Amino acid sequence: MAKLEGFEGKYPWELSGGMQQRVAICRALINQPQLLLMDEPFGALDALTRESMNVELENIWMRTQKTVVLITHSIAEAVFLGTRVAVMSSRPGTISSVVDIDLPRPRTLAITTTATFTDYVRDIRERLDRDAE
Repeated sequence: MAKLEGFEGKYPWELSGGMQQRVAICRALINQPQLLLMDEPFGALDALTRESMNVELENIWMRTQKTVVLITHSIAEAVFLGTRVAVMSSRPGTISSVVDIDLPRPRTLAITTTATFTDYVRDIRERLDRDAE
């Protein structure tokens, strides 16, 4: 499921950033948790690897149906991966609103070019901007 065939004998530092993140997700899922907490899991990755990891996380979620709480500063990532996006205000950080994301699953990167996806991103950006005023 993690697509790491051929790297079983490698040390963590010998893996790419994306591979290291897949290993981390596997380690988190190995004990069959009911809830998976992820705080900026792809923040240190380049844009293309980050997109790839978003698709991988979507695939893993489709297979496991685990509840995932994902913290991210990327609005597009939140919309792509989310079922519900909690928008936080600036200091003090509180949840100012929740946006239900109604996009079909499974999701591919092609969905990011649709008007509906863009509308969700715009709506969340506007909510963040209002909270910052």
